[in-house]
Amino acid sequence: MDRTQKETMVSGLKERIERAPVTYLTDFTGLSVKEMTVLRSSLKRSGAEYLVVKNRLAQRVFAESEDLPDIGDSLTGPTGFVFGYEDVVGAAKALSDFAKDHGKKPVFKLGVMDRKVLQPEQIDKMATLPSREQLLAMLAGALEAPMAALASALEAKLQETAGLLDALRQEREKTG
Repeated sequence: MDRTQKETMVSGLKERIERAPVTYLTDFTGLSVKEMTVLRSSLKRSGAEYLVVKNRLAQRVFAESEDLPDIGDSLTGPTGFVFGYEDVVGAAKALSDFAKDHGKKPVFKLGVMDRKVLQPEQIDKMATLPSREQLLAMLAGALEAPMAALASALEAKLQETAGLLDALRQEREKTG
């Protein structure tokens, strides 16, 4: 790789890291080209991207950025970067599901979310969370129950008031 290609690669990597809310580093040792292709398409469906990067170039990006944590110790051996653009849980879940079917490969090295380092155990826990859509549905359900109860109570009071007004009207007709 010549100097301009390296600079292009570094700027592309920096742009991806800044755009993605979460970045996972993996060790893809033992995966075939065919398996890597399947992994990439699985990640793409979850709104993520998989990119193999030279460790020296990644170290340069993380060293030059003031916002990013120092992860130089993790940049050894084969390193694949997963950039989760749409859903931080979706990317972790896609990686975890793929690893279950392929001999626990790729292996999480670490993650970076909100400029903080995530350990592999934390990423595994994230992978077990419900998807964003499921969480929003659960929230909507939790909000809907009290609102439905309030609407019911207000409707009952309205009917009670209407009944009282009707009784008052009938009483006045008798006396009047």
